Amino acid sequence: MFRLLYVATAGIGGCFCGSVLEKWRNNSFKVHAGNVPAPIHLPQIIPPEPPSNANNITHVMRFGFPGHDNIRSFDDFVLSYDRRNRAAHWVLEHLTPDKIKQNDNVNRELCRFSEDQSVHPFFRAQNQDYFKTGFDRGHLAAARNHHMNQNACEQTFVLSNISPQIGPGFNRDAWNKLEKHVRNVTKYAYKNVYVCTGPLYLPRREGDGKLYVKYQVIGLNHVAVPTHFFKVIVGETKDGFFDAECYVMPNAVIDESLKLSSFQVPIESVERSAGLLLFDKIPREKFRMINHRKTTFI
Repeated sequence: MFRLLYVATAGIGGCFCGSVLEKWRNNSFKVHAGNVPAPIHLPQIIPPEPPSNANNITHVMRFGFPGHDNIRSFDDFVLSYDRRNRAAHWVLEHLTPDKIKQNDNVNRELCRFSEDQSVHPFFRAQNQDYFKTGFDRGHLAAARNHHMNQNACEQTFVLSNISPQIGPGFNRDAWNKLEKHVRNVTKYAYKNVYVCTGPLYLPRREGDGKLYVKYQVIGLNHVAVPTHFFKVIVGETKDGFFDAECYVMPNAVIDESLKLSSFQVPIESVERSAGLLLFDKIPREKFRMINHRKTTFI
């Protein structure tokens, strides 16, 4: 099914209070670690597009690994597995207009959720962990993104690509709307689209005024229920520039009247909170727009 790569409830207000969201938008959600020197940015050369006959994983990982913990490589996506939380740290996909075309030879109804046999039994999620919990088995790499063949679609149902999500109001609605948006921009706007998706476990302020990270676990294997999910989309234009969109959504029922743009945040905010470096092999001066705003780089 895959190859190992050896590389190294509340509503929105309760989960993601307005003040925290505003800090994210203003990019002021920072880690204070004393007098830390500014990073040195060396000149970067953008990795060339792999040849068309290169394997899919070469395309997926063109712009680097967000992290290097427990990498799992499937036919059409790559993930990093979090053994403690029984879920992915991140999942990376490479999409093109051809990849997302309707394929009548692929039948999602034949797909079944299954354990990731590459994960030690101590650290696996199992289907029974979700039984009668009220949570959906939510895809990180969306099944509909991988309709090149039946096997590619079936691999998205492995439980290492799945995370507990609120069903009505989130997985089946707001999150689904975001997944459709990814396919729309792939179909109409770019020649290549790279998508990084993952869970977040964000702090919230309790009654004593202190910040705590609290999240539910489900099942005998204590599968972690994320407080939020992120999705970062990078589209490559035909003339070699890039646009980026970065979203964070609370794992909660979301008002259907809210626009997707309500959940856009700076990429750096996700990187700091998730402990990842996203698409760091793309020189910043190559970004034409970030969250639909023109950058000062170009």
